[in-house]
Amino acid sequence: RWAGDALKAIFAMESREAALAKAETVATEMEARKLKEAARCLREGIGETTTYLLADYPREHRRRLRTNNMIERLNREIRRRTRVVGAFPDGRSALMLISARIRYVTGNDWSTRRYLDMSRLGDTIQEAN
Repeated sequence: RWAGDALKAIFAMESREAALAKAETVATEMEARKLKEAARCLREGIGETTTYLLADYPREHRRRLRTNNMIERLNREIRRRTRVVGAFPDGRSALMLISARIRYVTGNDWSTRRYLDMSRLGDTIQEAN
């Protein structure tokens, strides 16, 4: 529980520098709690996982880049559909139902929504060139 709360605190930081500093504090605390492998994993991966906090990314995109709400929503929809059926005769029939649902969601729901406004990145891309 403590480790989960500590990781959430890291990713809730407003700046990348603050997140990296908090991650180092958490890694040190993990080592003190005899979680050396977890501390090593945190130190190795924190740079990549806080990329969304770079100043080059629009602030409005940060929440959507750091969460996986779309995937969680799709998983809930699949769970809901498979519970209605109850028991499948074999794994292939379950896979067919799940595939059909994913095809429907991506073709209808996701195709009409704009998850990220990419026009906000235009200035950043021009500066990079």
